[in-house]
Amino acid sequence: MTNRPTRAVMSWSSGKDSTFALHAARQQADLQITHLLTTVNEMHDRVAIHGVRSDILRVQAKALGLPLVEVPLPYPCSNEIYEARMANALAGFTAQGITDYVFGDLFLEDVRGYRDTQLARAGMTGHYPLWGRETAELSREMIASGLVANITTLDPKRMPKQLCGASYDDAFLQALPATVDPCGKNGEFHTVVSYGPGFSHPLKLKQGETIEREGFVYTDFMLDSTAA
Repeated sequence: MTNRPTRAVMSWSSGKDSTFALHAARQQADLQITHLLTTVNEMHDRVAIHGVRSDILRVQAKALGLPLVEVPLPYPCSNEIYEARMANALAGFTAQGITDYVFGDLFLEDVRGYRDTQLARAGMTGHYPLWGRETAELSREMIASGLVANITTLDPKRMPKQLCGASYDDAFLQALPATVDPCGKNGEFHTVVSYGPGFSHPLKLKQGETIEREGFVYTDFMLDSTAA
């Protein structure tokens, strides 16, 4: 008798790490990704932290062929509210027999430990298909795969603010200070993906204004309604 794959939800940020982790998870015969889940700032209707418009998020999900679950969060959001709303979302998955959850994390043991603790309370198990990957190698692999992404937010205390909005490509990696991780896994920058492994077609995005708010730089991207 053939064992059925374990059904799992993908933690989806709209960025490159989620895209590549989803791609890696889909290569595992023992996992079946059934949904994407994203936390959304309900005040601004944007992906929490990344600042990506929610309509881009929804088009990404369609291009990936997966249903999207959005968890709205107030702004600002206390940890208690975050945990309560996430627990409610996870309960919805376990009620459907979905007991596993995939993340795009590469390192930061404390973050993984926190995630696993919250999942255990919900009766779920975490998977980290990119965990421990060497980030210089991984960044080159992402670019070589055909992934198309742009920098949507960055920390100007760690890297030049003019890099916000830039394409995530070889030129960007070469422009990074040596102290910045090439995958931005210390929070130096975040991305929005318009094409990558698993996408049925590229998204047409146009770049908007760049602003500085609360110590971070954000570049706005929007769906290009004029694109053919």
